[in-house]
Amino acid sequence: MKTSRSNLFYSIAVLALGGLLTGSCSTGDKQQTTSEVTTDAAPAAEWITLFDGTSTDGWRAFNDSLLPANWLIEEGTLKSEGMGGDIGGDIVYGAREFDNFELELEWKISAGGNSGIFYHVKEGEQYKAPYETGPEYQVIDDLGFEDPLEEWQKLGADYGMYVAEPGTKIVKAAGEWNSSRIVFTAEKAEYWLNGQKLFEFVPWSEDWTARRNDGKWDDYPDYGTTKTGYIGLQDHGYPVWFRNIRIKAL
Repeated sequence: MKTSRSNLFYSIAVLALGGLLTGSCSTGDKQQTTSEVTTDAAPAAEWITLFDGTSTDGWRAFNDSLLPANWLIEEGTLKSEGMGGDIGGDIVYGAREFDNFELELEWKISAGGNSGIFYHVKEGEQYKAPYETGPEYQVIDDLGFEDPLEEWQKLGADYGMYVAEPGTKIVKAAGEWNSSRIVFTAEKAEYWLNGQKLFEFVPWSEDWTARRNDGKWDDYPDYGTTKTGYIGLQDHGYPVWFRNIRIKAL
């Protein structure tokens, strides 16, 4: 009888202890689930494809509703045939304006070629070209351009404003693919080329304003003053190809 009673007490104790452990685990699971639900971070901003190699949807001529004939899809690229000039031939992604953003794209330029990437572009009858309002990331054949170039005219410059810091540029020959990246916020803007940061600056700062008022932009009162606008691509009279164009709103 003593052995049987001991076994009974032992069984009851085991059952009680098991219940406590089960209850503890169950409570822990509930707490973990609640924590997962209440601490989920907001989803990160998603990339928006501006050109996927198959469609020109969203793209049109500056100050117009149609894509000009000098821009076409060629083997998965958005190609400019180089029929434009200082005025005319440029295009914008007109489906949406952007203020703070991260823009990535790849491009190649023809020998001796010249082009550009614009942002914060505004339209209107008073404007003849995107550069009158939108800053330009300079795209040019540094190695083969026929005329001597000032630093503010060279590849990767914020045209007429900021230049690449010494030793930061990886310059490729005409016809080779390059990757460019612009990260823009009101606190800081960065220009990148082929995986290297060229420079950074603070938009609308005293330094920015001094540069803006002490060069060619002094003749364009609305240059760089808009804080939102279209992304644009330049046809400056030379063939140029773009691909994998995407943007993320920040």
